[in-house]
Amino acid sequence: MIRVSIFEDNKHLRETFRLLLDQAEDIQCAGAYPDCINLVENLEQHPCDVVLMDIEMPGMNGIAATKLVKEHFPAVYILIQTVFFEDEYIFNAICAGASGYILKSTTPDGYLESIRDVQAGGSPMTPGIARRVLELFKDKLQPATPVQDYDLTVQEKKVLKLLVEGKSYKLIAADLFVSIDTVKTHIRNIYAKLHVHSGTEAVSLALRDKIV
Repeated sequence: MIRVSIFEDNKHLRETFRLLLDQAEDIQCAGAYPDCINLVENLEQHPCDVVLMDIEMPGMNGIAATKLVKEHFPAVYILIQTVFFEDEYIFNAICAGASGYILKSTTPDGYLESIRDVQAGGSPMTPGIARRVLELFKDKLQPATPVQDYDLTVQEKKVLKLLVEGKSYKLIAADLFVSIDTVKTHIRNIYAKLHVHSGTEAVSLALRDKIV
């Protein structure tokens, strides 16, 4: 069971998200909060695996809250959800430690799939966001020439390239005509070879060192 905590100041959205999560067989709502003022205490009292984090909230915004979560609960995955499609928000959220970034226009099924994906170690992003992240990291981090290839196999490079494009495990499996378990095995091997622990770190390193 995936435990999810919601931080969303809009009461109607907060309750809608809670209902959506509790209707899923493999997901449950661990808590729903209107702000991040008591974030640490809330997560200590009601532990979770994934945080669904709004960016714009009163008192402390979602980017600052993301940093706080990663400081106190490094194993918790953070999925940013917002109406904003601006470079600064995207880049700062990912640098703060977010594992995924989706727009509030995402469908209910898309929300659930993103939560499952991030819990499995993926980095779900709305397609438009994924394209902007690719451009942002290319502009900000990528060197003129490749650093090293990290001894990745051809298939691992294909998986990493699709991960960089923001594809979910399910879509990667479909694109490569393999099972999701095979994709997960490739990604575990990629993490080991790159010495990273999450999809976000793998994507950042891949872009920085021009691996794909």
